[in-house]
Amino acid sequence: MQVLPGKLYIVATPLGHLDDMSGRAIKTLQSVNFIAAEDTRHSAKLLAHYQISTSMIPLHDHNEQERHEKLIELIQAGHSVALISDAGTPLISDPGYRLVHAARKLAIDVIPIPGPCAAIAALSVSGLPTDRFIFEGFLPAKSSARLAQLTALQRETRTMIFYESPHRILACLGDMQTAFGKDREVVVARELTKFFETIYSDSIEKVLQKLSQNSSEQQGEFVILVKGAEVETRVMDEETTRVLNCLLAELPVKQAVKLASEISGKSKNLLYDLALTLQKGNGSITS
Repeated sequence: MQVLPGKLYIVATPLGHLDDMSGRAIKTLQSVNFIAAEDTRHSAKLLAHYQISTSMIPLHDHNEQERHEKLIELIQAGHSVALISDAGTPLISDPGYRLVHAARKLAIDVIPIPGPCAAIAALSVSGLPTDRFIFEGFLPAKSSARLAQLTALQRETRTMIFYESPHRILACLGDMQTAFGKDREVVVARELTKFFETIYSDSIEKVLQKLSQNSSEQQGEFVILVKGAEVETRVMDEETTRVLNCLLAELPVKQAVKLASEISGKSKNLLYDLALTLQKGNGSITS
């Protein structure tokens, strides 16, 4: 008799408030054969609260490479597995990618059991534009790498969402101030759905000052949302394009862009992008 493969359920769990656990999530965790959990000791408290006795298997950053293969074998043998993280929706800056990727490749049913997600919860109350946004997760721990990544996002026009830990929150905001300027609007959501939930909304400079003045407000899990840069028009009129083309014929890119900016009043960044495009079209690029 052929054994039909089981299913993989991706189950969202509360960020902190236990009442946010959905009835469907509870039933799923009660009915599957195994629960793959990021931290079995942490998840044991949640399962005990809902009287869920399903066996747990640890799946975290340090063992996912080899452990996901064992879980796939269990599913192919007919067992159903639920994946949970410590809080919120699995795979959103949490382990599980290798497991889901492998399951999809093998045509195993992967079923979402939706629920809380810190990034989306913070975005929904931020007051920042929600029609277009990007999720950047955790930034690098080292300041130089973190600042480099933030600098690369200076001209990003969508709302940006980041996660940050308590021991790096001040350094992260400091680097954001350097990259985006002290007046860029930022929202910092701390300890969402928990007793000490706090949401700060102001310029980066003022939010950084407020957090710096009170060490207790530097504790907990943080979601940082940064307003996107103002949209700059990228449509160049024919005269500006003609002037830049003429200058490029005689000067290096940087000098041509500088003069074109002075003549037209257009942004140097936009003109530089246009210059590279024009030179690429002409078959040569020089700096």
